[in-house]
Amino acid sequence: MTAGQGADADPAVPAADPTFTQIDCSTVIADVWLLLDNECDPGARSRLQGHLDRCPSCLERYGIEKDLKALINRKCGGDLAPKGLRERLTIEIRKTVIVHEQRLSDG
Repeated sequence: MTAGQGADADPAVPAADPTFTQIDCSTVIADVWLLLDNECDPGARSRLQGHLDRCPSCLERYGIEKDLKALINRKCGGDLAPKGLRERLTIEIRKTVIVHEQRLSDG
């Protein structure tokens, strides 16, 4: 379902607006963190931002997530994991990648 259609549709988002890039509201909400963390490509950023500019309910949700991210950064921003934990995690991640690559090569 795209924005402006179906039960979850926001009546403020016109479905027939040709300048509005049709994108599902649930997709926007799922990708909010990518936008907040600057982890999406320029095309995705443009589509997400365009949707937020035209969808008040998604923009409100974006604002909540942005505030939550800022709060987490204020409260936990300077905390670092202990060196031993970081090393163990790095080892486990490498093991997982190796196992995954072996499974892919084994077919």
